[in-house]
Amino acid sequence: MANTKDRALGSVAQDVQAKLSQLSLPEGSFLRFEGQFESQQAATRLIALLSILALGGIFILLYSHFNSAILALVIMANVPMALIGSVAAIWLTNQTLSVASLVGFITLTGIATRNGILKISHYLHLLKYEKERFGLPMIIRGSLERLTPVLMTALVAAFALVPLMIGGGQPGKEILRPVAVVIFGGLISSTLLDTLMTPVIFWLVGKKRILASVASKATDMVLILYCSKKKFTPRGTWFKF
Repeated sequence: MANTKDRALGSVAQDVQAKLSQLSLPEGSFLRFEGQFESQQAATRLIALLSILALGGIFILLYSHFNSAILALVIMANVPMALIGSVAAIWLTNQTLSVASLVGFITLTGIATRNGILKISHYLHLLKYEKERFGLPMIIRGSLERLTPVLMTALVAAFALVPLMIGGGQPGKEILRPVAVVIFGGLISSTLLDTLMTPVIFWLVGKKRILASVASKATDMVLILYCSKKKFTPRGTWFKF
């Protein structure tokens, strides 16, 4: 029997495998790792597959709603922003990557994309219905108007996870603590980075998207845009974005 306290089961199994690989086994003999390690490996593979399906499903839903792969990718940029905080939270709390942590990552994916949806949807609303011109003033206005709902939903969810993080050592909460740590750290980083990065990404990518839509006219959403340079179209022209 071995004590795996304060170490990930996977890393312990790798060390054991490395030691056992140096042994000379009789012909016809082999070693097999079963029990908790085998179950964890199977669960990890299943969660990895479900993660890919979840990301693909999110992209399809975003594309069907916004009718733009660029805008869908801008929103999904919140996912790596959330992963930064989750990894940092795992490291700061001296936890190991477990099946429960992976479940937290999947849950965090949907929560993180929500912030981007709130912002991008409001930008498009300002352009389409409130006759705003595409530019920094519109992006600043949209970001400020969506700052309160984004912070409110993120903080409420984060505060709800605090009891699980503090009382993680109590019976019945050992499995929930890794999930809470991952989601809490991801909420903090995604909210902060989304507030700063999503408007910038939309400004940079949006300008290129406008020029592409002028040439291709491939989408169906109509917006009012204003371009200050003469080589662009004049004020008040309608584009498909």
